[in-house]
Amino acid sequence: KELSVLNRMADSGPIIESQLYEHFRSIIPQRKIVVDSADQPWVLYDAGPRNVRSPLVCFSPVCGTADVFYRQLLDLSAEGYRIISVEYPTYWSVEEFCDGFVKLMDHMQLDKVHIFGASLGAYLGQKLAERTYKSPRVHSLFLCNGFMDTTAFRQTTLAKAYWALPAFWLKRQIMMNLPTDNLKPSVAKSIDFMVEKLDTLDRSQLASRLTMNCTDSYVEPQKIQDVFVTIMDVSALVLMCQHCIPVFMFWMHYTRST
Repeated sequence: KELSVLNRMADSGPIIESQLYEHFRSIIPQRKIVVDSADQPWVLYDAGPRNVRSPLVCFSPVCGTADVFYRQLLDLSAEGYRIISVEYPTYWSVEEFCDGFVKLMDHMQLDKVHIFGASLGAYLGQKLAERTYKSPRVHSLFLCNGFMDTTAFRQTTLAKAYWALPAFWLKRQIMMNLPTDNLKPSVAKSIDFMVEKLDTLDRSQLASRLTMNCTDSYVEPQKIQDVFVTIMDVSALVLMCQHCIPVFMFWMHYTRST
């Protein structure tokens, strides 16, 4: 009941100042876990029953931080699901990322996971399933605005130089791809929130994410053919909206029963 009231109140003012976001920060603690020699820890929020060893894990887009899925963390955990949202350390290759995430899973004693990934997160989820196909660690994939081949961005040559570029240029590259025209107020607020979160990422985080996003690579479909995959194509950043929670709930219920 309290969450329902806060959901109704979340539509007034910036998201980061809303009572719903403040409620999220007050009840779900941020955790930081170091699993290898990465310069930065995995930052994550873990909500729901801890005895669940095959939770839903959220992988954000290039500009995302762990808390951009705060609505999903609140609503799905309230329905009894375990949901973990992660913020990546600085990894310069997809292989390093996948190996680091497997170490995180082992540290948290997770068996197999359901992955929701948006944009870069969708690509990383597929690559994780591909890299662990001989000893599967991915139960299902929910891909939002994902891709399988990085050459679609036509930035594979520039990818080798991202590490040397200044933060303001990297942020400009990301913000150029955010929609700005004819936006519904709720979508505009979501984008403002993502831009605020973007400002919290340092240069190495931005450069490493863009490098993984654009380095010449592709998903080998034959290695993920046994993974249950759901594909969603949406405009802007509407998945931060509570109206998408029933979609997540149906997907989680269906994949857990198959």
